[in-house]
Amino acid sequence: MNATDRTPADLLGSALDADPSRPLVTFYDDATGERVELSVATFANWVAKTANLLQDDLAAAPGDRCALLLPAHWQTAVWLVACSSVGVLVDIGGDPASADLVVSGPDSLKEARECSGERVALSLQPLGGRFPQLPEGFADYAVEVPSQGDRFAPYSPVDPDTPALAVGGVELTSAEVVERARADAAGRGLGPGSRILSGLSYRTWEGLSYGLYAPLASGGSVVLCRHLDRLDEKGLAGRKESERVTATTP
Repeated sequence: MNATDRTPADLLGSALDADPSRPLVTFYDDATGERVELSVATFANWVAKTANLLQDDLAAAPGDRCALLLPAHWQTAVWLVACSSVGVLVDIGGDPASADLVVSGPDSLKEARECSGERVALSLQPLGGRFPQLPEGFADYAVEVPSQGDRFAPYSPVDPDTPALAVGGVELTSAEVVERARADAAGRGLGPGSRILSGLSYRTWEGLSYGLYAPLASGGSVVLCRHLDRLDEKGLAGRKESERVTATTP
């Protein structure tokens, strides 16, 4: 990655320039059997569409606060970088009542209704499927995102020195997110071609870093596993081998 990258969106841009076809996020849900693999190019396309949804349809602007009520999931990773692209602060598990907009999974819709701003819901069904019935008061991400543009340009430049992420009671700027991610990658020996397996929650910095930011900062990729506790030792060993895992989370 380029030394001049100072936001997660910058890191993704550099990854796209370097090798758009390599895997970036491989997602497993061991409760449903789902497996999704996203190359850098595919992930970047989802990010662009989501950033356009944020900026144009949801009228999000730099400095706005998004309460992100989602588990560790490939679509959550997309939202994290899309918010970085627009300059929206992501508050992981944040209070919807104090947020400008909320992004919710199916298990937190009641809590998300406390947000007086825009509300987006994700079904988290395999292949990004729609809700069978649209939750009242929400836009369905799976319905709204496909028609968005495949390229994104922010209306206002994103300042890397403004708050971009709130997690575990700590707020970090975009530049601090990148700096910490690089340090974590170095600490785990991640580099180009590395594949780290993570079953950590996105509710902590460690989960966010090893589940997205550190692989992105190092030219590696992540095998992101939800409900990993449902996999026995033999199954876990088989996954590490089949996915060519080179590192695991601490």
